[in-house]
Amino acid sequence: MTEPILPRIRPEIAALAPYRQGKQAGPDAFKLSSNENPFEPLPSVLEALRGTTPVNRYPDATATRLRERLAARYGVSLDEVHVASGSVAILYQLVQAAASVGDEVVYAWRSFEAYPGLVLVSGATGVQVPLAEGGRHDLDAMADAVTDRTRAVIVCTPNNPTGPIVTGAEFEAFVNRVPQDVLIILDEAYAEFVTAEGAVDGLGERVFEQHPNVVVLRTFSKAYGLAGLRVGYAVGHAKVLDAARSTGIPLSVTSAAEVAAIASLDAEAELLDRVAVIVDRRTALAEGLRAQGWDVPDTQSNFVWLPAGARTDEIADAFRAADIVVRPFSGDGIRISVGEQESIEKVLRVAAAARQ
Repeated sequence: MTEPILPRIRPEIAALAPYRQGKQAGPDAFKLSSNENPFEPLPSVLEALRGTTPVNRYPDATATRLRERLAARYGVSLDEVHVASGSVAILYQLVQAAASVGDEVVYAWRSFEAYPGLVLVSGATGVQVPLAEGGRHDLDAMADAVTDRTRAVIVCTPNNPTGPIVTGAEFEAFVNRVPQDVLIILDEAYAEFVTAEGAVDGLGERVFEQHPNVVVLRTFSKAYGLAGLRVGYAVGHAKVLDAARSTGIPLSVTSAAEVAAIASLDAEAELLDRVAVIVDRRTALAEGLRAQGWDVPDTQSNFVWLPAGARTDEIADAFRAADIVVRPFSGDGIRISVGEQESIEKVLRVAAAARQ
């Protein structure tokens, strides 16, 4: 059969591997590959969802009610809040708005695996700066990598997939080294899980006011347990966020997502109690792995990093055989999400066997 003639695709896009989601788990397996919240939404959130706008109607294109709620929460104007279908969507919008062919975007590596793809799609060149010891951002090296071609820098804290944070002092020193006309995206998708003293808090410290080139990203996917509804937000200078709004897909935040996010904010105290449970499990998992001899970084997120190196795929297969789905990064390491309580001992048993 003759192959059909297909439309021409940009060569760099044709060569780009699609974003690879964590593998789905079978009915008896623990899915610890996607950093999801193991708890289902609270009953009050589910009840709110039952009263959402009928699905035959379009949602509010700018998620006004949620933006108003977040603006009041952080003491900013409505235009200084942007809502989209997950914080990763805002990342795409900001990079598209800031960078194009001939430009550069600087980010740490290894970090969130979507960064290389979103930079390439914009036409820009990604500049990957190796992590420092312990899986931490090397902000001095990242500042050194900024040139007159740099249009954006992405800082992920806690860093996905390794887990360590950037401190407030480190971030302030870094921002002061970066030219004011370079966009700095502070990706804080896991901020609610941070317990370390001195960690940067882009919203609490209001770094976007002192530095208008900084945009802070947050999400309802992780701590708030709304990953399946896709809703995240950014806080920053209105003109910068206007650029993101201009590059976004219209009507991408559903009414259900907006309602669930508002209901989750109403139930925040209960949700943060659940976050504390996850943090306790994280501590138990990380300490258990370190006791076995694994060099686990100081994670401040809802996952741990197993630096398995050349044995990554082999060890990931051992987890899979034990009905534990993890996220391997070949030749580098394995990210293990903090899941159900019953999964902790099972993970530790497989990891212990792999050390022998």
